[in-house]
Amino acid sequence: MTAGQAIVKFLDNQYVSLDGTEQKFVDGIFTIFGHGIVVGLGQALEENPGSLKVYQGRNEQGMAHVAAGFAKQNNRRKIIACASSIGPGAANMVTAVADATVNNVPLLVFTGDAFATRQPDPVLQQLEQLHDMSITTSDAFRPVSRYWDRVARPEQLMSALLNAMRVLTDPKDAGGVCISIPQDVQGERYDYPADFFKKRVHRISRAVPDADEISVAAELIKTKKHPLVILGGGVRYSEAGEVLVAFCEKFHIPYCETQSGKSVTATSHPLNMGGLGVTGNLSANTIARASDMVIGVGTKLSDFTTGSKELFSNPNVDFAMINVSRFHAMKLDAVSVVGDAKASLTLLSEELGKAGYRSAYTTEVKDAKDAWEKEMQFLTSTEYNESYKPLISAMEPGVLEEFVKTTGGMITQTAALGTIRKHIESNAIVVGASGSLPGDLQRMWTTEEKDSYHMEYGYSCMGYEIAATLGAKLAKPEQPCYAMVGDGAFMMMHSEMATSLQEGKKITVLLFDNCGFGCINNLQMSNGIGSLATMFRYRDESGKQTGELIPTDFAMIARGYGMKAYTAKTMKELEEALEKAKNDEVSVLIDIKVLPKTMTDGYLSWWHVGLGDSKTNEAIHKCYENRMEHLEKARAY
Repeated sequence: MTAGQAIVKFLDNQYVSLDGTEQKFVDGIFTIFGHGIVVGLGQALEENPGSLKVYQGRNEQGMAHVAAGFAKQNNRRKIIACASSIGPGAANMVTAVADATVNNVPLLVFTGDAFATRQPDPVLQQLEQLHDMSITTSDAFRPVSRYWDRVARPEQLMSALLNAMRVLTDPKDAGGVCISIPQDVQGERYDYPADFFKKRVHRISRAVPDADEISVAAELIKTKKHPLVILGGGVRYSEAGEVLVAFCEKFHIPYCETQSGKSVTATSHPLNMGGLGVTGNLSANTIARASDMVIGVGTKLSDFTTGSKELFSNPNVDFAMINVSRFHAMKLDAVSVVGDAKASLTLLSEELGKAGYRSAYTTEVKDAKDAWEKEMQFLTSTEYNESYKPLISAMEPGVLEEFVKTTGGMITQTAALGTIRKHIESNAIVVGASGSLPGDLQRMWTTEEKDSYHMEYGYSCMGYEIAATLGAKLAKPEQPCYAMVGDGAFMMMHSEMATSLQEGKKITVLLFDNCGFGCINNLQMSNGIGSLATMFRYRDESGKQTGELIPTDFAMIARGYGMKAYTAKTMKELEEALEKAKNDEVSVLIDIKVLPKTMTDGYLSWWHVGLGDSKTNEAIHKCYENRMEHLEKARAY
């Protein structure tokens, strides 16, 4: 058979198994056919796709984000492969592959490539490097992939695909995988061994930690009075939520959530302090600052989780990290427990239980949760929504009044989220990635439904939101799926809205329009820098981008695709739109006009950004001094 046919047949026979539960691994292939893929792999898919579904994308990056969202919502037990032509089609997927690698989400992409024979060089879209004729666009995937391979002969396909499966199904190494297949090789025939296409089950094993590592961690924890557990994405993928809760209940230890760990357990649990770190809330950060023992479970400890290593400020604090990856388990100079979250917590619980350990917390956990609840009530109140008082002090004079005049919008972002939470379905999956929404959502969003919070924040990739919402819907068609996206990210990528209509998979896009890249405008101005190229403004007579705000009718864009669309300028209009949207049968967009600077601010957290000193700008100079003061308190490594 041809190499293209072999790819299809092989993918159709891959399965995974965890705890004895077996399921098919590859659901289908997403593609935008170009000349570099359509007559090779495309020919094979048209002739006999087997049980693989063929999905048609609108943008290669977008379709790869759909696939990543699908894999994440399936807890990495199922994937959709992606295939592109050479040149720009391939290059478009680089961002999505990097995103998947950063987040340890399995994403398999096949890039068409220049002819292995080089006979027609340069073929259409071929990249020619004068110093190395073997380099093509596909090589751009090398630094962002967990595994990369080029199949220059059809028989090489066997080792390439087997290694791809090794990486894609490994909890430690999962990420982006790129296999480059030259156009001519896709159509070359080879006598493949029949057993290469047998049903192959990849068993996802639970790595059991070394007994000494458990013992050392337990001995350290037993000396501490106020421990805190960080619940990361590894707990989700290990399906260890119930075990973690039981662990914390047994020893009376509060726990907090990273962006990837949120919704593994219920927000309402009395020990759940909510989101931690730069985008964390008051309760979690209050406990974190006082904690003398941090137990990280399945987290890679990004700077947003650790507050750039300044958050855990107790001088006696120590760290123990549970992770399948030794690389992550060693961070913050921690006592390392290398193993699966569920298996490790079970063994650690047994060891601590022998000593009758219990934390020394009395009312601290409840007091912290009560303080945050009071703040939540204010943020979502009518009083706050009608006050128009921004949480960020740095603001262009008159911008609120200008926004209301230009768009008619009179909704604060925090109040909008409170209203959305009240009106949408209790089991809805919400998806986000960039801007100020991830911060507001990690702090404010309440989740009782397991795995209903789907946030990509390892790469914080603008454009992930809508595409991944379709991926989540493909994974969980029985659950409503909502994209939380800003106007800037929407403009960057919304192409897969059309794919949602084509597939008959309803998604609801909640678009927060504040006429700019509001999150970065906050960062810019709160560091003493004037507003520059972060608000959407016309260029004026002075030659600068300081003209009037640019209004956009996003609802009209959605209607052009064939979606239902609503515009909400007031809270009443938002409530009505949300209720109507639940009954609509096709994908929906709600254009929410939200007042600038009405998102949440940091709560007892600091984020290290590379601000330089300015002797001529007093505002910048003060912010620089503040940076250096925090940096002195932060851990160096």
